[in-house]
Amino acid sequence: MGLIQWATSPWGREVPIHIAFGLLWVSIIGGLLFLIAHALYVGYWAKSTESHSSVAAGASSGIASRVPERVYRHTFGARLFHGVMALAMFALLFTAFLPKMGVQFAWVTYHWIAGIVLTISVIYHLFHVTFWLDFWSIWPDRVDLEDAGRRFRRAMGEAAPPPRKFAKYPLENKLYHLAILFAGLAVIGTGVLMMSRVSTPFFTRNPYLFGFSDTTWGWMYVLHGFTGIALVALIMAHVYFALRPEKLFITESMIFGWMSREKYLEHYDPERWPVGEQSPKAGTSGESKARVPA
Repeated sequence: MGLIQWATSPWGREVPIHIAFGLLWVSIIGGLLFLIAHALYVGYWAKSTESHSSVAAGASSGIASRVPERVYRHTFGARLFHGVMALAMFALLFTAFLPKMGVQFAWVTYHWIAGIVLTISVIYHLFHVTFWLDFWSIWPDRVDLEDAGRRFRRAMGEAAPPPRKFAKYPLENKLYHLAILFAGLAVIGTGVLMMSRVSTPFFTRNPYLFGFSDTTWGWMYVLHGFTGIALVALIMAHVYFALRPEKLFITESMIFGWMSREKYLEHYDPERWPVGEQSPKAGTSGESKARVPA
């Protein structure tokens, strides 16, 4: 099976036109194998949280007393973006791949509408995290990398200092965010350019608008397809981790905006993710007065 579908242009040149549909099944099977491997690792090999992912000493009573009953983790705007983005992603994947499986409907219209919704939501998110939230809280830092090395050495049975508790976002969340960032920007960028080849109420179809050659358009379709199947595996992993029992408190914080004091003190380092007395502001569902992380 080839990875790319090719066709002959009117000028007799071989040009790429899309990815091979079989790669979708590669993505799905690869995603399932990862989920199974991770579940087996957690169930039979991974060490307990106490010995593997937290420092020996808990938060001091002084710090604990300053932590509110509800620790607000996500603003209403961040949660709304996440919900809209998730719906748009699922709509894009269903409208992209269901027709390939024989489910026939006017998929092109629904696909570009979902693409516009995704694009607008991402633009909103970029402004939101840049000007209102803590832009750098989701990016890996030196402490994340040091602790990842400690966890790996301890998992392999080697002697290593105990890793610290997490910042607001653990390293795996940050790495996943980077993967979604690159895949999402690639699929949005190619999708916006491809909109010139689709008739919409907003502008007339003009496949010659950008002056791209058939080969350039072909590789653009290939990149769009590759990122699409990558998103299938990424979303499978995201749903899996969101439903794992030990991660449900994080999922609930995305729904309700907050987590309990107990979960905060159990999993997070107050020095890396400091919180104080917080109370919801009218219309924000839990934003603190200070600049808050996304």
